[in-house]
Amino acid sequence: MNKKFNTILFILGATLFNVIIAVISFFLLVILCGRFIFPRIPDTSYSWAVSLILLASIAISIFVYRAVLKFFLNRIDVEQYFDPLFVKHNIRRQ
Repeated sequence: MNKKFNTILFILGATLFNVIIAVISFFLLVILCGRFIFPRIPDTSYSWAVSLILLASIAISIFVYRAVLKFFLNRIDVEQYFDPLFVKHNIRRQ
């Protein structure tokens, strides 16, 4: 496998990991709120609570993703296995 293919696989895997973490945290927060918070709030506030749960699950997935990515980048040499996504080309116009 070459560096470009490794980079594409890493991006796809990292995106899938982020989505999975978001879904898992959403369901965990819904279960926790359903058990402890939903019985105490009025019926008209459920939509606000679910909206806040969705935002919280996105925030949790971002924080977990950043922590795992930082750990991963400290463990391996990125330049050895991955191609840069954006390459700066110095083109002189004359």
